[in-house]
Amino acid sequence: QEQLPAASDAELRSLDEQIAALSAKVQALQQSCRQMEAELKDLNSSMTTPEMARELEELRKDCRSYTEKLERIKSATNHVSPEEKEKVCSEQQLYCKEWRRRKRMATELLDAILEGYPKSKKQFFEEVGIETDEDHNVKLPTAP
Repeated sequence: QEQLPAASDAELRSLDEQIAALSAKVQALQQSCRQMEAELKDLNSSMTTPEMARELEELRKDCRSYTEKLERIKSATNHVSPEEKEKVCSEQQLYCKEWRRRKRMATELLDAILEGYPKSKKQFFEEVGIETDEDHNVKLPTAP
């Protein structure tokens, strides 16, 4: 730098103005570049026209199959009437109620027998051959 001639104040101001203008231009270009990169990222992550066409065709195919299935269900003649459904539900409730009543009676009877029995409940059940709901992992349906 010692070999270069000294610059005047006017030249220095002119160079400072050029630096400021170029810095502003660089910032504007960087901002523009960021916007373009964001747009590119959005475009790369979106579907292409052929991909979109394939997706649309698959959706239409699914829609047709669901429509056909719905038509088959609607045209079926073996629908259950509300009266039949109510009858079956009331029968189930009746049978569950009877199951509970009989299970309670059997439990009370067995408890009375076990009061005077010298061995354990499990041994008594084995000797007599009693199988419980729990032995077969059967549970009484809960009341609605």
